[in-house]
Amino acid sequence: MSIIIAVDGTAASGKGTLAKRLAQHFGFAHLDSGSLYRLVALGVTEAHGDPASEADALAAARALDPARRYDPAIRSRAMGNVASVVSAFPAVRATLLAFQRDFAARPPGGLKGSVIDGRDIGTIVCPDATAKLFVDAAPGVRARRRWLELSAAGAAPPESAILADIEARDARDRNRPVAPLKPAPDARLLDTSDLDIDAAFAAALALVEPSVENALKALAKG
Repeated sequence: MSIIIAVDGTAASGKGTLAKRLAQHFGFAHLDSGSLYRLVALGVTEAHGDPASEADALAAARALDPARRYDPAIRSRAMGNVASVVSAFPAVRATLLAFQRDFAARPPGGLKGSVIDGRDIGTIVCPDATAKLFVDAAPGVRARRRWLELSAAGAAPPESAILADIEARDARDRNRPVAPLKPAPDARLLDTSDLDIDAAFAAALALVEPSVENALKALAKG
């Protein structure tokens, strides 16, 4: 049985970076589930569809090519906002659920485990995950991080606009009727507001390592 670390959390909380580092630390596969929804957003955009149309979003989800999840085009601020809209559709979430669960059950390369980050991994996608984290930070801190990230890429809007986007996205994610953003009852909570990435990783590792090491020992015993 594959070992699964579920890392959920809010936008720009650091969950993606932490998930990647946890995967590297344990030698596990990594999946950014948000990239799948961003691909749906890109598909709708490329087809000149309406992101608010469930039919258009579902068509994009069914045509999705997971191999494109590293496409830089999905990382724009606009694609992030559209992804938040299309991810609210139950049919879109259901279409992407099978891919995520298959990735968790059979990590690429025959690896022993996977780290999957998103917004409903511990609650819906992998409710029986070996370890669960829920990562959050104050909205103002997250807006500053995203602004710095976009500034480095030479495409930063005003920080106030980013904060407004983050607050609107939080509201959509937390209030959608299907798979709303919330911590799983057994998730360990990590607030990264006052932590740099190294300190956040150390804290995350301390929270998940006991469960993962016990699971690795159980695998070794067969």
